[in-house]
Amino acid sequence: MSILYTSIADRLLRATDRVAPPVTAYAHCDLPCGVYDPAQARIEAESVKACMEKFSASNDEVFKQRAVSIKEQRAELVKHHLWVLWTDYFKPAHQNKYPQLSDLFWKATKAAGETKKTNDTKIAQNLLDQIAEIDRIFWETKKA
Repeated sequence: MSILYTSIADRLLRATDRVAPPVTAYAHCDLPCGVYDPAQARIEAESVKACMEKFSASNDEVFKQRAVSIKEQRAELVKHHLWVLWTDYFKPAHQNKYPQLSDLFWKATKAAGETKKTNDTKIAQNLLDQIAEIDRIFWETKKA
C-alpha cells in the first residue's frame, strides 16, 4: 500500500508542478533570516579549550581519545561559524572601516585549525581572544 500511496503522492506533486511550476528562491546567505552572531564560534571555541583542559586532567586513555575527537569536531565548527560570518555577514564597507578584518578572520580560522593539532590551552585562548575581537567589531557594525 505504501508504494501505491507514494506513487499517487508523486503524481499529485508532478501535476501541481505543471499547474504552478516551482519557484526558485534566492537568498544572500546560508541563513536568510539574517541572524548572525560570533557567539556560535565562541561557544565552540570554549568547548575546544575545555576539552583540552579535560584531556590534560585525565589519566583515562579512552576518555582522552573522546576528548580529542570532540575537540577536533568543535574546532571544525569554529571554522565553519567564522567563515559563514565572514563570507555572509561582513561586507566591503565593513572591511573599509575595519581593515584588520581579513587578517583577523584568517588568523582566527588558522588558530582553530591549530587547536586540532595540540592540547595547548594557550592556542585555544589565542583563538578565543581573536573571536572576542571579531565579536567587538561585529557589534560595532550592528550599531551603525
